[in-house]
Amino acid sequence: MNVHEYQAKDILASFGVPVPSGKVATTADEAAAVARELGSDKFVVKAQIHAGGRGKGGGVKLANSVDEVREIAGQMIGMDLVTHQTGPEGKRVEKVLVAEAVDIDQELYLGMVIDRASSSVTLMASAEGGVEIETIAAERPEAILKEAADPAVGLLPFQANRVAYGLGLETPVARQFVSMAMKLYKTFTETDASLMEINPLAVLTDGKLVALDAKMNFDDNALYRHKDIEALRDPSEEDPRELEAKENELSYVSLDGTIGCMVNGAGLAMSTMDIIKHYGAEPANFLDVGGRATAERVTIAFKLILSDPNVKAILVNIFGGIVACDLIAEGVLTAVEEVHLSVPLVVRLEGTNVERGRQMLADSDLDIITAEDLDEAAKKAVAAVSAQA
Repeated sequence: MNVHEYQAKDILASFGVPVPSGKVATTADEAAAVARELGSDKFVVKAQIHAGGRGKGGGVKLANSVDEVREIAGQMIGMDLVTHQTGPEGKRVEKVLVAEAVDIDQELYLGMVIDRASSSVTLMASAEGGVEIETIAAERPEAILKEAADPAVGLLPFQANRVAYGLGLETPVARQFVSMAMKLYKTFTETDASLMEINPLAVLTDGKLVALDAKMNFDDNALYRHKDIEALRDPSEEDPRELEAKENELSYVSLDGTIGCMVNGAGLAMSTMDIIKHYGAEPANFLDVGGRATAERVTIAFKLILSDPNVKAILVNIFGGIVACDLIAEGVLTAVEEVHLSVPLVVRLEGTNVERGRQMLADSDLDIITAEDLDEAAKKAVAAVSAQA
């Protein structure tokens, strides 16, 4: 689950991480009231959406007066902000963060992520923070310093200290960096975060270290023990299809391809997407219907897939274990009739009662393309899309 910048900053502040003073506003007048309350002579107005690249897209602007804050907020709220992460349609800005502007001497980058390669939380830092950090990471990965925290003992001060001096920080700032890194690690682990980025982490002209921006993602599977964080969810920032899937206990992630996938089991779903890409097409989604592939769940899954206008074909790849293949086939047939399928459908079944299930599909009057293995199914799905080109 993602949260907004202002929410991430509130979480960080609760763990003692220094952040600039600021409040969120949903109207221009609210933004002006926040600016007056802050009592500063310089402000920054930041669009709050779940996407990076806001600065380049015009979603972060400086203001030198309360009236200018009102004007900028009025322009931002309601606009569709386009960044490299939103796609060409952009995201609607519903609120802005109004914060005091600070005098920056240096911009750093500091992040933490769960690194599967090392099976640990890994700290990442760079002396070249700011809007170009993604370019730097891609073109000069050596500019990103990393320290993996042993899960048994956590991040140790000497590791944070090694990164601080690797960044070339002077001793007073390095001490602040170590303190902040330790607090961030505590925040990360105690909130079950999966990603945290402070970009920029600013060294101010007075020598203080402040988190000017914050991004945090959290493990959905751990939200049951963080009701306060779960309450921060903003449904308007999430894909409606993903929300509907969650309500129906389906695992769905929207992608950019043309072949809709319906699979039971995350591993099988990943394999299905891989082989679609192998044969030159792109999956339109990740959709795991789980072990209970009933007619009702399959119908809901079909509706989710078909709500994506980019879908040109559907590949169903189901292993009949808990639910036998004949019952799955019955569910598929019922669902196809109910949703009035308008795109080619390829079905591959394997497992208990597979022959019975395949025969049911073959005997139906519905236009269903069957396949005996995943390789054949992927080829047929890709061919069905290519035939429409």
